[in-house]
Amino acid sequence: MATHPPYVPRAGNATSAAKMRRTRRSELGIWWREIDRVLLVLVLALMGIGAAAVAASSPASARRLSTSAVKLDDLHFFYIHLRWQFLGLIAMFGASMLPREMARRVGILLGFAMLIGLMLVPVVGSSVNGAKRWLNLGISLQPSEFLKPAFAISIAWVLSWRVRDPNLPVIAISTALMGLIGALLMLQPDFGSTVLFVGVWFVMILMSGIPVKRIAAAGAAGVIGLIAAYTFYDNARHRIDAFLGGGTAFDQVDLAERTLLAGGWTGSGLWLGTRKFGLPEAHTDYIFSVIGEEFGLIVCAIIVILYLAIVLRVLLRLLDEEDLFTTLAAAGLTAQLGGQAFINILVNLQLFPSKGMTLPLISYGGSSTIALCLGVGFLLAITRRNPFLKREGFTLRDLGLVQ
Repeated sequence: MATHPPYVPRAGNATSAAKMRRTRRSELGIWWREIDRVLLVLVLALMGIGAAAVAASSPASARRLSTSAVKLDDLHFFYIHLRWQFLGLIAMFGASMLPREMARRVGILLGFAMLIGLMLVPVVGSSVNGAKRWLNLGISLQPSEFLKPAFAISIAWVLSWRVRDPNLPVIAISTALMGLIGALLMLQPDFGSTVLFVGVWFVMILMSGIPVKRIAAAGAAGVIGLIAAYTFYDNARHRIDAFLGGGTAFDQVDLAERTLLAGGWTGSGLWLGTRKFGLPEAHTDYIFSVIGEEFGLIVCAIIVILYLAIVLRVLLRLLDEEDLFTTLAAAGLTAQLGGQAFINILVNLQLFPSKGMTLPLISYGGSSTIALCLGVGFLLAITRRNPFLKREGFTLRDLGLVQ
């Protein structure tokens, strides 16, 4: 029997593999130098608090949703939340490694796909708790959640066209897009997300440098739209009436506030809270109240400070930014994250009408967790900077990259 000499890898193959490893290490090194590490740490801190908060709230929701046929483990939602957080971290780090131009393109394509998904929801979507917001594509997908980060990037792209041609009707185009999305959301119905999208859109056109008259007109249109929504849109009217007092929704928000304050400054301790068992959505909409009861108002204050720190960190990073798209996209993504957080917190404090909106990076969720992490990844990618340019005192204008 013939024998074959042992396989010896060619030097060229070994050299290529070594080069690939060095290239990967070099790319990771560049990413680590350019990434906003402070922002990344703040986000990971919120996600860590979120894991503990879902563990605290999971027994309340698991027992409420258990039936005689199916009994859920007390930590059922906690275990699932860890999986969603893992997938969210993959999405976050993957998106953060994209070059700025690639992040813009991916965001625009995602926005187009999710807009189509939003159009399909009224036709083939599935209903949960009386709202039709999900598409069943093997897994349950909520297009409006993934549209949030894509919306900020897409509107920033449209508004940045005025740099090339000041005569382009960018405000009219962005307003029409906002109107279409708002109409599709209100069909679900999802008045809370509509308010958030409008808020993000208003922040972005405000920062785009439009004339004061147009800002005033947009503000007046918003007031008229709110009055019209209250008059003709039942979902908005019921939520506003409940906020003013009366009805089941008011009772839920009142219970959330009482739960939030029940733990005092230091809380009752993990799994020692009792009021949380009366909350309808302890692991999602009212998780901030569970945190207050079991971990105390001090931890609640820390969470608020972390959200404020994220907003402030991004704004400080944009102070010397000269690219309009970068400024608008980063501001829009930050407004979406911060706006959703403070709406949720104000609802729990009984200072805002109930919206059915999760607490970003903390509440349990599938689509919401992954979409929010993806949005943070886009934000990290868009705000990446070469530290050596700053160290040497260079700017984009000095290098001739910006006119």
